[in-house]
Amino acid sequence: MESPHKNKAVLLLDDGTWYEGKAAGITGTTTGEICFNTGMTGYQEIFTDPSYYGQILVTTNVHIGNYGIKESDTESEKIQIAGLICRNFTNEYSRPQADQEIQQYFEDNNLVCIHDVDTRAIVKHIRDKGAMNCIISSEIFDKDTLMEMLRKVPSMEGLELASKVSTPEAYEMGDSKAAYRVAVMDFGTKRNILRSLAERGCYLRVFPAKTPVAQILEFNADGYFLSNGPGDPATMDYAIDTVKALIKTWKPLFGICLGHQLLALANDIPTYKMHHGHRGANHPVINLKTGKCEVTSQNHGFSVSEKAVQEAADKVEITHRNLNDDTVEGIRMRSVPAFSVQYHPEANPGPHDSKYLFDDFIQLIKQSKNN
Repeated sequence: MESPHKNKAVLLLDDGTWYEGKAAGITGTTTGEICFNTGMTGYQEIFTDPSYYGQILVTTNVHIGNYGIKESDTESEKIQIAGLICRNFTNEYSRPQADQEIQQYFEDNNLVCIHDVDTRAIVKHIRDKGAMNCIISSEIFDKDTLMEMLRKVPSMEGLELASKVSTPEAYEMGDSKAAYRVAVMDFGTKRNILRSLAERGCYLRVFPAKTPVAQILEFNADGYFLSNGPGDPATMDYAIDTVKALIKTWKPLFGICLGHQLLALANDIPTYKMHHGHRGANHPVINLKTGKCEVTSQNHGFSVSEKAVQEAADKVEITHRNLNDDTVEGIRMRSVPAFSVQYHPEANPGPHDSKYLFDDFIQLIKQSKNN
């Protein structure tokens, strides 16, 4: 007799909120912090973004799987999210260039998914109650058992995760005879960040997150890049010390997302856990220097303290602000050629409004080399 639970999945939030839906991907159980992304496309790039490591994702776009899976759309070597919650899940895709259907892709990556649930209600709940842990299961359906498992899951606040997704060994990318040498600190970098630098004439050496400073300096880079990544930046003492040392070289330094937070922490500016974070490809940011608005791609659950930046105004200034909630989206050091942004100028997915930031970094390197 066929099980009455065949193809069933359940979702339980830390506050006891319960949803029942259908299962996709593998049969199993997964836990993590629940978050939502408001992007309309780019699900594969989102799934493979290392900044999502340890998180269970809710997609606000209704359709997932409808344009299939294409190997070239990945931002890392595997799916990084801990689980997926979506409304409509389909294996029938319309893109001729697709390599694979999404169900097989999820099975290959051991991903647990629940679909056919009211994602609008889930997102509204997160916006009201804030980020929290959750559990998805397509094999265990007893609420008390799942809650007991969920209570053992640590909070994202206080978790160091960057070293878990960083490259295990240093590697090079780009033309070794390129005009500029850039040392990349990999805290969970997306591939399109590396492409964006290589396309602008940079030869890159990508270093593991915990590489000793002496090894980084041996590369004799013209500039340094601090990547995006997952987890709580305040736990990363090793990275903060590295950034402090790189600042002292007086060479250009550029940080994105987690890299932005680390630059702030290296200047004794603390970070904090946001209520539910910013994730999507449609977040408005104003450049305070030009007065222009940029539509940006974002993925972060921590932010830089506004008050602390103001108190450190003698050495750091705010360059960008979020137009939805006025949070700090960019900073620049006054006496050192170092700057960072909280959002993702490399996009993938998302608009290209902010790609000029890579050009700004190259311009700083040019100026530094000519001095």
